[in-house]
Amino acid sequence: MQRNKSRVETMTIGGTGIRDDETSMATRAAWLHYAGGLTQAEVAKRLGLTSLKAHRLIMKANQEGLVKVYIDGEVSECVELEQALSARYGLDYCEVVPDFDSDDLPLKALGISGAQFLKREIERGETALVGVGHGRTLAACVEYLPRIASGNTRFVSLLGGLTRKFSANPHDVIHRLAERTGAEAYVMPVPFFANTVEDRDVLFSQRGVREVFDLAKTADLLMVGIGTVEREASLVSTGMIETSEIEDIQKGGAMGELLGHFFDRDGKPVETTLSDRTFTLSREDLKNRRTVAVAGGKIKVPAIRAVLASGQLSGLITDERTARALAADGA
Repeated sequence: MQRNKSRVETMTIGGTGIRDDETSMATRAAWLHYAGGLTQAEVAKRLGLTSLKAHRLIMKANQEGLVKVYIDGEVSECVELEQALSARYGLDYCEVVPDFDSDDLPLKALGISGAQFLKREIERGETALVGVGHGRTLAACVEYLPRIASGNTRFVSLLGGLTRKFSANPHDVIHRLAERTGAEAYVMPVPFFANTVEDRDVLFSQRGVREVFDLAKTADLLMVGIGTVEREASLVSTGMIETSEIEDIQKGGAMGELLGHFFDRDGKPVETTLSDRTFTLSREDLKNRRTVAVAGGKIKVPAIRAVLASGQLSGLITDERTARALAADGA
């Protein structure tokens, strides 16, 4: 089953309620730019601002969800790819977004689409608990998520994530989700990988850790990223594991990573030296779950292919180029 597609014909800027002067000015700047067709320089002149200030106001309007653009129509090529991938991998949900990034990792396209998916889930009011992974792509989803009341939706970390590099701390994903939605959010305050099996057992015995872990098992929706096993993988760049460890994982035949679990090109699990030291849901816990991955980019094609082949996903949000590569497999 593919995504539900609504046909609408308007652009909406702003909303209701009392706004501060800065937000009001941002709304005005966005209206002049998007609805009025003025360039940012023309907006600046009209409002008596510097070009930099006008640019920042328009960005503020976008980031705070004041601007909503609706496209009346569908990209037929993307719909065909959605159908092909759903049929091949048994997906209940598949969304393929048009490419507009020049970079290998299409963070903006994936971030916008992932944010829209999450927004729809919150607005439906049927998803009480969302389990969240980490990584750059999910961080992009949160970046493009407009401020929205969470209703009854709560968020929980699906895995440990303390790192040595605070700037790359994946906990920022769930913290920012809480800020954007006002929702309750539960963080697993442990590393992704413990130093030893004994360390994991000690930390796992702590009541606070166990409670969050048990809560994660009950999530209605798991929203996750997919990792590579390259030397440049996020697991390495964030300091979660060493380069030598990812090299050993490669030698074991792993091609992709999902929530700390590694899979080979055929989707079979690859046991590693990290397996018994990982703070994450077990593969058994992941069976028959509503798990939607947001992932794309040329470098991730082998990883996405491996995770899809594992049968652990019920949904995928990806970009057009990645979808074409996946659909061409074995064609």
